[in-house]
Amino acid sequence: MSKSIPYWRISGFYLFYFASLGVMVPYWGLYLQYLNFDARAIGELMAIIMATKIIAPYIWGWIADHTGKGILIIRLAAIISLLCFLGVFVRSDFWWLAIVMVLFSFFWNAELPQFEANTMNHLGEDTHKYSIIRLWGSMGFVLSVVGLGILLESHELSLVPQVIVLLFAGIVISSFMVPEKNDHKHVSQQGHIFHVLKQPVVIALLLVCFLAQLSHGPYYTFYSIYLTQHDYDSTTLGWLWALGVIAEIIVFLYMHRLMPRFGAKNLLMVALLCTALRWYLIGHFVDNFIVILGSQLLHAASFGLYHAVSIELFHRLFQGKHQGRGQALYSSVSFGAGGALGSYVSGQYWDQLNAVNIFNAAALIALLAFLIAWRFIKLTGNQDGNES
Repeated sequence: MSKSIPYWRISGFYLFYFASLGVMVPYWGLYLQYLNFDARAIGELMAIIMATKIIAPYIWGWIADHTGKGILIIRLAAIISLLCFLGVFVRSDFWWLAIVMVLFSFFWNAELPQFEANTMNHLGEDTHKYSIIRLWGSMGFVLSVVGLGILLESHELSLVPQVIVLLFAGIVISSFMVPEKNDHKHVSQQGHIFHVLKQPVVIALLLVCFLAQLSHGPYYTFYSIYLTQHDYDSTTLGWLWALGVIAEIIVFLYMHRLMPRFGAKNLLMVALLCTALRWYLIGHFVDNFIVILGSQLLHAASFGLYHAVSIELFHRLFQGKHQGRGQALYSSVSFGAGGALGSYVSGQYWDQLNAVNIFNAAALIALLAFLIAWRFIKLTGNQDGNES
């Protein structure tokens, strides 16, 4: 890693941001269940966090691209999201929590896409080394998900929002340690952003990312609840989430070798096939601990491989003044629109259909994403990153 890259300062932000995600994703649904919300309400409230990703990243991305002040936006968003989240301690009825979650997640979801663009600009020609920095986010996720899982063996779920506040404070502090880095090399190489968006490869990639995260809806919303219904304790639950992210870290460590060797498109298709297999295994074999362990190892592909390839492709396809909005579109369309719809629909039908059918549907959606990627994503040699 080049000495000009502030490796540890950038890594610190990822550590705290994904540590907060390591509490929010596995345990927020359980916390809402602790507050006596039913599956439909939980699905709707979880969908809010995803839904704000549809609009928030692009709005803040547009501002960042036109002002060149991405880091300032990240710092402001981090502070405001922390202040808004404190509202969860005021009341716990549905509509109050819905308002609080809209407000805090609108700013929280604005932070990461702009930070991703800033990280890629710091990396310069070494963007394939992104995963070596990003793995510290995965480490943060592992530490928080395991640590909180152990704590919840002896503490009530009311601890969850308190831990999130501490981690949000860590995000604020770490954001002030990272310097701004704008991309000057490609400023004039692309015209209006609509010229980029109308490219068939971009349309296909956006659709694939939408479907991939749509298929994750049942997992992110109900996986923890599903396992607790089958007698998994909180410590085991934490380690299962952590196992998936540890597998993800291993992929990140080798992505700088995998991308040039196999190419982005091939790696993306492998990730989507593994995603479909993962949802099938979770749905059909929840009582088989060994199979569940194996399904968590597939997180290396369903998120690790998928995310590293997607970040790289959006960086290559959206250059110069479009970088902030490119990363924002990736977040908005996939984790935003796809994640929100997946959470909402799975919540509406969780009690009506059994979990096997829900995860079967998720697997079919992932297979559809694979077919679209195979048929319609056509990359040039430079875009694909394959050296062969």
